[in-house]
Amino acid sequence: MKPILTSEPATTNRSVISLLLQLPVLVAALGYLVDMYDLFLFSVVRVPSLKALGVEGDRLLSEGILLLNSQMAGMLIGGIFWGILGDKKGRLSVLFGSILLYSLANIANGFVTSLDQYAWLRFIAGVGLAGELGAGITLVTEILPKEIRGYGTTLVATMGVLGAILAYFIADLFDWRISYFIGGGMGLLLLVLRVNVLESRIFTKTKQRALTRGNIAMLVSSKTRLAKYIQCILVGLPIWFVVGILITFSPEFGKALGLSAPVVAGKAVMLSFSGQVFGDIVSGFLSQSLRSRKRVIRLFMLFSLTCMLVYLLAPVSDLTLFYVVCVFLGFANGYWTLFVTIAAELFGTNLRATVATTIPNFVRGATIPLSALFIQLKPSLGTIYSALTVGILTLVVALVALSFLDETFTKDLDYVEE
Repeated sequence: MKPILTSEPATTNRSVISLLLQLPVLVAALGYLVDMYDLFLFSVVRVPSLKALGVEGDRLLSEGILLLNSQMAGMLIGGIFWGILGDKKGRLSVLFGSILLYSLANIANGFVTSLDQYAWLRFIAGVGLAGELGAGITLVTEILPKEIRGYGTTLVATMGVLGAILAYFIADLFDWRISYFIGGGMGLLLLVLRVNVLESRIFTKTKQRALTRGNIAMLVSSKTRLAKYIQCILVGLPIWFVVGILITFSPEFGKALGLSAPVVAGKAVMLSFSGQVFGDIVSGFLSQSLRSRKRVIRLFMLFSLTCMLVYLLAPVSDLTLFYVVCVFLGFANGYWTLFVTIAAELFGTNLRATVATTIPNFVRGATIPLSALFIQLKPSLGTIYSALTVGILTLVVALVALSFLDETFTKDLDYVEE
């Protein structure tokens, strides 16, 4: 790894706010808000949209998993495509292209009349949604001084989670088709704001050099890089186990737990992401205070394990208490952006967008094997204990992977991979 720039000058406390309010940071944050709105709108409108297409009973779960997996498959493919493009052409090309694609796809979602159409459009939307977070985090980490970049990524994360909450309230006020139209419309409006955003100086300097950029083969050509890459992916698995299984299918878990009333999936999603707003803020500020990413992530993982055990095993029969547990599960997921930030900080400028974009999407795509394992174990272990088995497995693997990663809090990002 070879340095290519000098370090940024130290940032005074008085300049922190002005730096965080730069247009690129605000645009990345607003982009992630729209991204998360569209990403989790399906979780909120899954039941009413499927019922409108004639799906009832146990098929709500099976067809819901099919559509969710279609979206996640799109994100896997999109993560690779947008990541490579981000290092070859620039971070802004990804921000523009990805939001245009998922905005149009979500508008089209409002017109579906069959499950096949729904599945294909969730796939296309997934491809578009895959580029937003990685490109945004990469841009923010490269334009902000290392002393405060944790605050910048916290702002992006918080706005994103607010987008998921917004999805619940919009879906509560409007028909599910209108909710998709609104999400697509917000994305198209954001494109206008992005016109004046400039590329990061670090990437611009790198682009002027004769370097290999966005070559995913570089990740497997070095055992060290490959190990770091896989370990980063494993660290994020518990977050999407919680989101993709425990929260998305909370009505089924509520039924298995014998709750006093049916669980509303949209409300569970909204409450869990309300908790994640506070989790993102706390984890970001705690990371700055402790000057460590790893210590904070480990604390949040252990808290996630505690909440998972309460969610699945505590004798909770009251619906209100169940929703409270959903809030705490969301709070424990508040290390999502710290995990993506570590991924961006661990790799050089010529691979940074590739890594920061593919890793969170491989984690999201891990919902496919995790849900498949959950379904496979369900006949023998039941809904509760199959979920518990998968959840504990993901957390143990994540904790082990985290222990091998380097601390990146004070790392200078002005270097390349060779």
